[in-house]
Amino acid sequence: MAIDYDLGFLETMPANVAAQFWGRVDESPDREAFRYPLDDDEPWASVTWHETGERVAEAAAGLLALGLEPEQRVAIAATTSYDWITADFAVMCAGGATTTIYPTMMGDDVAYILADADCKIVIAEDAEQLAKLVRHRAAIPNVARVVTFDAACAADSDWVISFEELLELGRAELAKRPGVMQQIAASIAPGQLATLIYTSGTTGRPKGVRLTHRAWVYEGEAVNALGFLDEEDLQFLWLPLAHSFGKVLLSAQLSCGFATAVDGRVDRIVDNLAIVRPTFMGAAPRIFEKAYARIVTMAAAEGGAKSAVFNRAMAVGAKVSDLRRQRRRVPATLQLQYGFFDKLIYSQIRERFGGRLRFFVSGAAALNQEIAEWFHASGILILEGYGLTESAAGTFVNHPDNFKIGTVGLPVPGTEVMIGKGDEVLVRGPGVMEGYHNLKQDTSRAFSRGGWLRTGDQGSLDDEGFLTITGRMKELFKTSGGKYISPPLIEAKFKSVCPYASQFVVFGDQRNFCVALITLDPDAMAAWAEHNGMSEATYEEIVKSPQVHDLVAGYVDELNSQLNRWETIKKWVLLSEDLSVESGELTPSMKVKRNVVEANHQDTINALYA
Repeated sequence: MAIDYDLGFLETMPANVAAQFWGRVDESPDREAFRYPLDDDEPWASVTWHETGERVAEAAAGLLALGLEPEQRVAIAATTSYDWITADFAVMCAGGATTTIYPTMMGDDVAYILADADCKIVIAEDAEQLAKLVRHRAAIPNVARVVTFDAACAADSDWVISFEELLELGRAELAKRPGVMQQIAASIAPGQLATLIYTSGTTGRPKGVRLTHRAWVYEGEAVNALGFLDEEDLQFLWLPLAHSFGKVLLSAQLSCGFATAVDGRVDRIVDNLAIVRPTFMGAAPRIFEKAYARIVTMAAAEGGAKSAVFNRAMAVGAKVSDLRRQRRRVPATLQLQYGFFDKLIYSQIRERFGGRLRFFVSGAAALNQEIAEWFHASGILILEGYGLTESAAGTFVNHPDNFKIGTVGLPVPGTEVMIGKGDEVLVRGPGVMEGYHNLKQDTSRAFSRGGWLRTGDQGSLDDEGFLTITGRMKELFKTSGGKYISPPLIEAKFKSVCPYASQFVVFGDQRNFCVALITLDPDAMAAWAEHNGMSEATYEEIVKSPQVHDLVAGYVDELNSQLNRWETIKKWVLLSEDLSVESGELTPSMKVKRNVVEANHQDTINALYA
């Protein structure tokens, strides 16, 4: 059912992120704000909002001492961390605008963004990030100063200072100009530029999305208005903060007041969940796909009675999940079975994620419905949401007490939605971008009459207002038989069918049938190899083996049984290497660059049609 929210917060919300941040510091000075790892063998450090405020004030004043002016861009090239967060808040509290750089970006792309954004200062994590700047220094002449989190990188350089040196500059500046942070917070207009986030660039050069203070403040206040997060919650944050999904969760934290445990190391997610025991976490679908695959393949490897019990448990869980989502009564016998399997199976699955999770939030790409249903069967709720960088990420989301798996939920309070020509989803609201940086024509094309942002996604609204995304308009293709195909829907379905899948890329534009390039997850295949007499084999040897070809063929057949005849995959090939950012086939946010994959493997694709 649709929910009517009190939209009074739109009239009373803080004027800018600086005011919102200092408001949180004043309201919750002694409450925990962040925790972060000092060392893998040490307890995590914890800081209060007051302590965070002191550090942000010093860093912001340090940027002022370096000559930062209103709306000047400061780039951050670093992994998600407490330092990243304090640097970001410092930039905005100083009146500057954060420009985000993925640490996995190649040097050429980094130089392009720094030049296009006209960044004056860059905050770089370590020697690896600094090396990219040094190699391309001639292309970024306007970068006057680099600040590094790694003090060793700043030695003997007049271009580079350490973050600690920035804080020292800030302390001196604050002594000279007491009250300067409050003065700046009072001077920042809601429409002032806060962040320049560059899109993933799946089809070309990244475009800088201009997001204002109003947009970020609104996102946080709108999440707060939803009412399902408060200061008693604990978030685990690993998402890249160069991505708008991670940024919107920081905005929500300022408004709601919950604490955040932060560590951007992806290989530590599972270990950290056991340590942190959060109540919620945001993640991209790939995390859920990998977790699902790991659990399912481990259960299958047990074989015999254990595997049969696991499969029975998941079947019972699926029945209970379905009844509950239909708001129907669960029969007593089925409830007893569910209780038995909850102690035996489901609780162990939940414990892998810390044991205290109220829900996950999934965004950044489409979540496969079957995988969401599988998690719900074990008592783990994944709330899928939807948004674009151009709409500050948080545009639609399901609610813990009002959700529909397979949809991306309802609009967040204060955002409007309309289905336009060609079933394109159009949105309008305070979170929508100001436009693309230095690209007037692209900005004009991004909006339709009435100020509606054209998302480029096709979708439909049900009678309760829940949005279902049915495809990405630029990714649709038509076969030579005249049938339209939405590759992402087929690709996501394969990942729910095949627990070993990493990537599944479908082609068939103007061809008479569809084909696919398939890559398998190296970790999952290493585990498979251990149980199938290939523990000493390389990844390439494993995927080229007849056993794996037959294994994947079975999953493709299973996929085809769930597709319309014109969507079925007639031919496919296993690639000997996974797609990667380094090859240019994935964006830093792990989205497939379909045109690059097609170009890199054109001969292979042509051979499938020979």
